[in-house]
Amino acid sequence: MKRKNILMFVADQMRSDSLAHLGNEASITPNLDEVVNDGVSFENAYCQNPVCVPSRCSFLTGLYPHTTGHRTMHFLQREDEPNILKTMKENGYEVFWVGRNDVVPADRRKTNYCDEYYDGISDKNSRDEIRPGADFKKYMGNLEISEKDSDNYYSFYSGKLKDGEGYGKVDWNCVNRALEIIERKSKGDDEKPFFIYCTLSFPHPPYACEEPWYSSIDRKKLPKRRENINNLKNKASMLYAINSKQRLNEWSEERFDELRATYLAMVSRFDYQFGMVVDKLKKTNQYDDTNIFVFSDHGDFTGDYSITEKAQNSFEDPISKVPLLIKPANNINVKPRISKALVELLDIPVTIAEMAGVSLGYTQFGKSLISSLEGEEIHKDAVFCEGGRIHGEVQAMEGGHGPESPYWPRLSTQCSEGPEHTKACMIRMGNFKLTIRLYEKDELYDLDNDSMELNNIIDNKEYREVYLSMKERLLKYYMETTDFVPNKRDKR
Repeated sequence: MKRKNILMFVADQMRSDSLAHLGNEASITPNLDEVVNDGVSFENAYCQNPVCVPSRCSFLTGLYPHTTGHRTMHFLQREDEPNILKTMKENGYEVFWVGRNDVVPADRRKTNYCDEYYDGISDKNSRDEIRPGADFKKYMGNLEISEKDSDNYYSFYSGKLKDGEGYGKVDWNCVNRALEIIERKSKGDDEKPFFIYCTLSFPHPPYACEEPWYSSIDRKKLPKRRENINNLKNKASMLYAINSKQRLNEWSEERFDELRATYLAMVSRFDYQFGMVVDKLKKTNQYDDTNIFVFSDHGDFTGDYSITEKAQNSFEDPISKVPLLIKPANNINVKPRISKALVELLDIPVTIAEMAGVSLGYTQFGKSLISSLEGEEIHKDAVFCEGGRIHGEVQAMEGGHGPESPYWPRLSTQCSEGPEHTKACMIRMGNFKLTIRLYEKDELYDLDNDSMELNNIIDNKEYREVYLSMKERLLKYYMETTDFVPNKRDKR
């Protein structure tokens, strides 16, 4: 029997609660919402690090960021590290990589990872080439940039785009390439199933979108925003530091609502593009034979706590909890629904391997989601997200961005030798979230009574047993996943 196709359709910086079927009344995501008719939406899915490179290095391998040291944007995969794209190519899939990288170093070819690579910017595939950095300025011409002294400069808010020809054009190029690949595969006579890894940029800031999406979001339906970080106690020092530099404390709720509505417009555009891909699969009679994964690498604060963007060692749900929707091919007996099971993005590679009937061939820490697709509601007893560094670990700093960069509030703080950028790890068990911090106060939240994570109850004696049991589970997690023995033996 011919093996089933695989499609990974990936957003950048999309938070879980930005989807209509997960409770956001202001969202317009009909195509993603429709997945629950044929598949499963996991409402408690977590990334393993809340920034791009570490998260992608994790969900493409099934390894936690700490296992291989992926805790910075500037340490990408080594040649000897596993990768699900490489594995599927070696096992007879025709692999198409479309869109963002953030995994393979720019000075290395992608020959081992895919049959074709298209970045959305150049005019041709570049799998076997090493090219200089892309000219992104060509695709930013329609983006309005605020004056540096403005309180909007570090907010990443731009608002309504006059067209889709500049900023955001790359995603359209990528989607059109994915459509072309699907059409091409439907007419080919080869027996190779396809594996399409299509990874877009939206809704990653700047917060900006063109019509008709920009005006489509009803500002009156936006959910309640989380409290300003300065009104809260015992949160991560990173959040207070970023807030102090982003200049958002004098913003009105109306301004925050415009930013949040623009973000949801970007999500809605992503949803529309996903619908285009699904329609193409259906029109070419390949939908039933394709396993579809839709998710994001991490989330976005979007004004919650009066902060935008993300932070590398803070794990509030807006940045650590992500959409994960899976529509399996017709050979899997799926129970369509919204699932409350605790799952992780690093569960994806082993799930794909089981769907394809292949062995990953290396030690990994994901757990297949097949039984959850079939109806099982208990997947894992705990999920984890981690980040930060130890004092003196200067190679994990991400400097080089002066005050002229909109990323300066976060990146300058990451270069501090205070506690702001230091190591932390989050564990969620049931509806409790615990964050253990190496150099500052731990955090514990009861999500049943505090879904917005406003009240740190770490010092509440009533939760002492919860704290100790979760801390013990975290120790087991590190014992199990801190390292693994490579498959290749050396001569001695």
